[in-house]
Amino acid sequence: MKMSKSMLLGGALATATAGAALADAHGDVSACLITKTDTNPFFVKMREGAQAAAEELGIELMSFAGQFDGDHETQVAAIETCIASGASGILLTASDTSSITPAVQQARDAGLLVIALDTPLSPADAADATFATDNYEAGRLIGAWAAGQLGDAAAEARIGLLNINESQPTVGVLRNQGFLEGFGIDLGDPNRWGDEDDPRIVGHDVTSGAEQGGREGMENLLAIDPMINVVYTINEPAAAGAYEALRAIGRENDVLIVSVDGGCPGVQNVAEGVIGATSQQYPLDMARLGIEAIVQYAADGTLPETSPGLDFFNTGVSLITDAPVEGLPSISSEEGLALCWG
Repeated sequence: MKMSKSMLLGGALATATAGAALADAHGDVSACLITKTDTNPFFVKMREGAQAAAEELGIELMSFAGQFDGDHETQVAAIETCIASGASGILLTASDTSSITPAVQQARDAGLLVIALDTPLSPADAADATFATDNYEAGRLIGAWAAGQLGDAAAEARIGLLNINESQPTVGVLRNQGFLEGFGIDLGDPNRWGDEDDPRIVGHDVTSGAEQGGREGMENLLAIDPMINVVYTINEPAAAGAYEALRAIGRENDVLIVSVDGGCPGVQNVAEGVIGATSQQYPLDMARLGIEAIVQYAADGTLPETSPGLDFFNTGVSLITDAPVEGLPSISSEEGLALCWG
């Protein structure tokens, strides 16, 4: 079993915040943050949010991360460490949303509050609460934007979809299905992608959420239909790869590319016309609110509430584009760059 560099530094992070705890009413409260990796800018910003909130509230924070996206074993070891240390709660972005649940249950049985950040567990109620982007809404916004840009031509669109992987259901499924609904396409099973029968869909491919994967997936879809004119991507690195594949055949200026994340490189790509629109999520807020919830739970046992109409707490999402669609709320790339991460 390998422990990540971030995990090995957990004690140092705890020590760095412990000084403030000694003089604070929350001095006996501690929290753990466990992310998929410690290199992805999304999780870096999440860690910044958790650290800032822990310092402000004067609590001890331990941070852990896998060595790579999918490093389930290290996350299990981190949960065990948090239980043994007497932590008050855990903030978790799970690499394996179902296999992690026995370890999560052990933490809950030991009295820890467990909050899933960004990615719901499977089943979702395996955690005490989930703080996340409304990923379905994030997809719906970019789908509605693409349909609005095409207008009447949306009825004849040729759509390629670049997902993260084959695992279903996942956050990627929510984004994919939200996009299709926003574009006006009837869904099959909303917990899956790829079972729709709308003739406008050229096909789906997977990218691992990476630029190279986006390039290869786009090439595969173009081999099916070189006249694709709308491309949904799971995230902005995949969108950048798709753009490169389109540029290689001279079609970079006549295809709408949409995405989700809101990292600084992705928002800059909106400003430069590489991506037409993206939905921005807010990892710093997820972590900050999670730390506050752990402190509240330690104080009086109060569990976090869900947002109206949802089974999780929605930490917000904004459509970013420099070509707004009437009736669809959005912010500009300039505004998005002031809020971005990475």
